[in-house]
Amino acid sequence: MSDKILVVDDKQMMRDSVGSTLQRGGYQVVAAGSGDAALGLLARHRPAVVLTDLKMPEMDGLELLTRLRTADENVPVLIMTAYGTVDTAVEAMKEGAFDFLQKPFEGDQLLLAVRRAVEHRRLLQENVALRGSEPQRTGAPMLVGRSDPMRQLAQQIQQIAHSQGTVMISGESGTGKEVVARTIHAHSPRRDAVLMFLNCAALSSSLLESELFGHERGAFTGADVLRKGRFELSDGGTILLDEISEIEPPLQAKLLRVLQEQQFERVGSSMTIQVDVRVIATTNRDLVECVADGSFREDLYYRLNVLPLHLPPLRDRIEDVPLLAEHFLSQVSLREQRDAPVFDGEALELLMGYHWPGNLRELGNICERASVLTRGGVIRASIVQPWLAARPDPSAEGDAAGAARPIARLEDVEREQILRTLDTFNGNRQRTAEALGICVRTLGLKLKKWKQSNLVAQTV
Repeated sequence: MSDKILVVDDKQMMRDSVGSTLQRGGYQVVAAGSGDAALGLLARHRPAVVLTDLKMPEMDGLELLTRLRTADENVPVLIMTAYGTVDTAVEAMKEGAFDFLQKPFEGDQLLLAVRRAVEHRRLLQENVALRGSEPQRTGAPMLVGRSDPMRQLAQQIQQIAHSQGTVMISGESGTGKEVVARTIHAHSPRRDAVLMFLNCAALSSSLLESELFGHERGAFTGADVLRKGRFELSDGGTILLDEISEIEPPLQAKLLRVLQEQQFERVGSSMTIQVDVRVIATTNRDLVECVADGSFREDLYYRLNVLPLHLPPLRDRIEDVPLLAEHFLSQVSLREQRDAPVFDGEALELLMGYHWPGNLRELGNICERASVLTRGGVIRASIVQPWLAARPDPSAEGDAAGAARPIARLEDVEREQILRTLDTFNGNRQRTAEALGICVRTLGLKLKKWKQSNLVAQTV
């Protein structure tokens, strides 16, 4: 079942253009020409994300944002804004908008922003519960889980949140790193200021520099107007740098300076800008290994790793699976407006015996799929068993079988594993990268290299 996106814009051409791009990206689209129409569609369609223009007659994007969050405080709202209203868009983020897109934007930018917003909503459903006295007062989530690793993590988050220090969150893909980062910000002294997000793996090095630090008009081809970077827009708040390990070494040096001195220059400018920004970084890679192989600066690593947090994989807190499953099913039932089903005893045994390579994201996906496909109120083992069997536990392979295998080069083993995973997901690079714990750009570079060396088919 594809996610539904509500597009709000008073211009028909813009609604058609954005809607067409989103449909090509695999989303369902519902469009509204005004804020009032959007509010009418919200309850009927329960969209995963709302994408709205900022400047509209009668009800503008800011008023719509306020009313949307009153109706459904968990729906991520993306603001579309033209040059000259970026500061207003940042104000909207302080009021609860998830992010903004500056016009004109490319289709890939749109799809990336929407995908991240959809993923954020899923992570909220998967890893947090908006219940309990303190979370409700602060508007901040509380982690779901009673296992020892989760109790320790919750205690660490509470201590870290009140500090101003840089935070490094590590953990496998799907463990909820972004949600933890947002929890830290929501409990911090900066909670009333903006939390800015940037996926470092989604952009080339040159575009990433401009996105981080901004650029002057005429700084490079296509720089038609002055643009403020994410650090400048985050002044007084927090910036979340996702997949920090994917930043190229030359840009790492500039990031180090911001961490040390809280100052930088826009691309094409010699004027130094001073900011007050707290940095939270996330990674699914071992940065110590990255430092050892020379791909990540050691001095930057120590600047980032001031307050480290490691999120445990689901297999290391398997006793939380029943509680998480109940929570996910409850979230789906609220969205679908029907009674929540339950897993029977045998189904729960299967879930607790599984190794969960996709962690919380995979569990949430299975719970949603099972909830939709189950007739009646009980989810049987026969429903979930085929999905779990599709991804066998690599640790279950016997030593004898491994000993019988001929020795192969590490590069060949890596290529074979990547190609096998790519085939499992029918060529979907995003899902392949997530399953392997690498970024999409890294996967693309590897495939390009192998194609050039005729090690894989050109159609891969």
